Amino acid sequence: MAPLLDIANLTVEFQTSTGPFRAVDGVSLDCDRGEILSIVGESGSGKSVSMLALMGLLPWTAKITADRLSFDGRDLRTMSSRERRKIIGRDMAMIFQEPMSSLNPCFTVGFQLGETLRLHMGLDRAARRRRSVELLSLVGIPSPEDRLSNFPHQMSGGMSQRVMIAMALACNPKLLIADEPTTALDVTIQAQILDLLVRLQKENGMALILITHDMGVVAETAERVQVQYAGQKVEERPVAALFSDPRHPYSAALLASLPERAHVGGRLPSIAGMVPGAFDRPEGCLFSPRCDFATDLCRRGVAARTMPDGMVLCNYPLAGGVPTGHPAAAAEAVR
Repeated sequence: MAPLLDIANLTVEFQTSTGPFRAVDGVSLDCDRGEILSIVGESGSGKSVSMLALMGLLPWTAKITADRLSFDGRDLRTMSSRERRKIIGRDMAMIFQEPMSSLNPCFTVGFQLGETLRLHMGLDRAARRRRSVELLSLVGIPSPEDRLSNFPHQMSGGMSQRVMIAMALACNPKLLIADEPTTALDVTIQAQILDLLVRLQKENGMALILITHDMGVVAETAERVQVQYAGQKVEERPVAALFSDPRHPYSAALLASLPERAHVGGRLPSIAGMVPGAFDRPEGCLFSPRCDFATDLCRRGVAARTMPDGMVLCNYPLAGGVPTGHPAAAAEAVR
């Protein structure tokens, strides 16, 4: 059976005054019905841009190409703008990073919820109000009827995020994309929002794509994880397998930097350097300037390797923390 979402070789380039900048470089992903997939990586790894391209929310300066871009068996590449607008917000919905800036400050919460219900479900005013109250109650907002008349500035960050979740769930979508849904929220509210998303995902049977840079969030919520770096997918594995034995040096470095994995009294490990931008993009493996195992082969090119449980974009995939086929490891074995 075909996956609900199927993307192959997605590339996104932005035209700048100095030439094109490739923000997403040949990314492929799929997500089945009822599955929780997490996309993880540092800022600048193309996580959000990939999903905004899928939603059709990128500006005109973006050039989007893909070998395959299908949702629920329909090809989004050949679909008209009118047809695509019927899907976006109804069958495929997205929760954005900043709840305080994602809601329109000029309209009440009730109006913004009702607008979604009017456009996609054709409900009349009374039905829209009943459904809006039901949605606010579903996401745990107390006194939902009173909140309908609130403007966004009258609500806290956690409340605003719950409203955004309610808007995304208004039409019972088949796929929900949550882009850093706990950013700018305190720790207690973060846990509540994540628990809410996972509970609603299970109750509604929808697919959930969770974009984050927090490996702790991935461990608690996702079934499968895709690691991105500088616009490329570098590893894709089941969560348990990746956490126990990461194959890409970048994945291993992300896990090593978790506070709970640090040695007591020692310094917290970090990854030296920065994600390459438009003017410092290296040849070959994009992670090679920051990788402890990089060789001249890595600086010339890199090959994707398929494994029984996923893939890794590395010339020397790790196994138990040791790079396989690496010249240094081979020399050590000889000695």
